[in-house]
Parts: sequence; C-alpha cells; structure tokens
Amino acid sequence: MNATDLFDDPRLTTMGLLYEVHDGLLRKLEPTWKKHGLSGLDANALMRLSRSAGRRLRMTDLAAQTNLSTSGVTRLVDRLQRNGFVRRELDAADRRSSYAVLTAAGATRLARVLPEYLEVVERWFTGLLTRDQLDGLVAGLRIVRDEVSPQATAYEPE
Repeated sequence: MNATDLFDDPRLTTMGLLYEVHDGLLRKLEPTWKKHGLSGLDANALMRLSRSAGRRLRMTDLAAQTNLSTSGVTRLVDRLQRNGFVRRELDAADRRSSYAVLTAAGATRLARVLPEYLEVVERWFTGLLTRDQLDGLVAGLRIVRDEVSPQATAYEPE
C-alpha cells in the first residue's frame, strides 16, 4: 500500500468524524455546565453517580468511568465534596476502599442542569438522527466501548 492509499483509508475518516463530533458536542454542552457552576467532568461524575445503584460508586470505578487516574478522581471528588455535591463513604468490608456518594444537593444541582443539557443533546445529536440510526449508533458504540473500556460499566450492586 502506498502513502496515498494509506492517507485515503476510510478508517481515518471514521476516526476524524468521531473526534470532530465529540469536540463539537462538548462545545455545545459547555455553556450549559458553566451556567450551572459545573465543569464537564463534574457533570459527568454527577450523572454517573445518579445512575448507579445506591447513587454511589467505588472511587476506583468512578475513576475508570470518567477516565481519570486515582489522583485525578480524588481531586474531582474533593472539589465536588467541597461544593456539597458528593460525600465519601468508607467501605465497611474493605477499609482500603471508599465510595463517592451523590448527596441531595448534588442531585438537586444535576436536576437543574439536566433539562437544558438534554435539550442541547436533542438539538445537536440525538434529534438529528432517525430512531433506526440512533439505535444502530448506540449498539455500535456499546460494542466498541465494551472492548476498549470494559471497566466503564462497572458498578456496585445494592
């Protein structure tokens, strides 16, 4: 394969489109987070906690799901805790582990953000696709996510 053929590889187009869509959606969503005093990372963590059993995740699972290092998730949870949005809970069975737990204040802040957030998602993403296109995209994304980030679905059952 010569260089020209390599440069025209459709896999490059696919990855380029994925990056462009990701970056563009973040640009559209950022004003919503900022308006409510959150970063995108804050909102992501609060959403993940809100959708987890008991509204809590082990710190290691939250790190994996947010793609943060151990120290990165510690800083994130410290900030969210200072704002009253999460609290830490020690694991009674394993003293080395702790959980990040969504507080009532965190749930309230997230509930204020979500209507506008979902409007932006609908306007710039899901609403641009037919039901079949969206179903296919979600199915495909799950297949890829499960291979490249299987830890992203980890959760602690109630």
